[in-house]
Amino acid sequence: MAENSTNPLSKHFRQPAIYIKLPSNGEGYPQGAIDMPANNELPVYPMTALDEIISRTPDALFNGSATVKLIQSCLPNIKDPWAVSNVDLDLILTAIRIATFGHEMEMSVKCPSCEEEDNYAIDLRNIIDNIKKPDYSKSSSVSGLELYFRPLTYKELNDSAQKQFEQQKMLQLSSDENSSATAEEKLRLMGQALENLTSLTIDTMVASIGAVKTDQEVVSDKTHIREFLINADKKIFDDIRDQLTAIREESDLKPLHFVCNSCKHEFDTPFTLDQSNFFA
Repeated sequence: MAENSTNPLSKHFRQPAIYIKLPSNGEGYPQGAIDMPANNELPVYPMTALDEIISRTPDALFNGSATVKLIQSCLPNIKDPWAVSNVDLDLILTAIRIATFGHEMEMSVKCPSCEEEDNYAIDLRNIIDNIKKPDYSKSSSVSGLELYFRPLTYKELNDSAQKQFEQQKMLQLSSDENSSATAEEKLRLMGQALENLTSLTIDTMVASIGAVKTDQEVVSDKTHIREFLINADKKIFDDIRDQLTAIREESDLKPLHFVCNSCKHEFDTPFTLDQSNFFA
């Protein structure tokens, strides 16, 4: 008897739990990175048991592969998760958690007034509703130049985070009193780490600038933009950095408002999406 090519259990496979619209609407993604439906609504599937294991693997979390595999599994319309825009990433990960565990999440919070720690139920749908996309179509004026910014991809964010972590470890080593390194070696490590962190800051700024418009032309070459940032005076550099910070804050997750169960003090606390426990 010929084997049935169709799995009789296929009707019991997981189905989309929710549908989402990306804040970016897919704008700025490389061709083929997203298979965008006609209504711009992406299906979000619940996590599998394998997804849950991967999401708790420290090495996979550190190098970004856990997030990539999770997005590939739960949002199959996203063909290249490394290309996901930073303005979409928080919504995507929050949607995956909602699809898997529901929209309520328990959060442990300490009251800044009485220092009593308690658990509160938060509605993740409110988190999604408050995610905003900065308007990258507008230019910013700095000392007679028009700068056009762009969102970073998950690949760029992850690479930057890994490099920053490495330099922070180097700084810790340079100040470790129990280290066997000599004072001269520690001083050299500290200087090298600080230099690398400065270079990393410039690299991130270069990646965040899509183009610089002068009176005569539009410059998009990254080598030229990097050279400009290195040689610009401090005021121009600080203005550009501050504008990038302001744009990033537009899409940051907003603080959550709580009323202490013990002393009734009202306070706000940041909501950070820590993947090491967000999917636990």
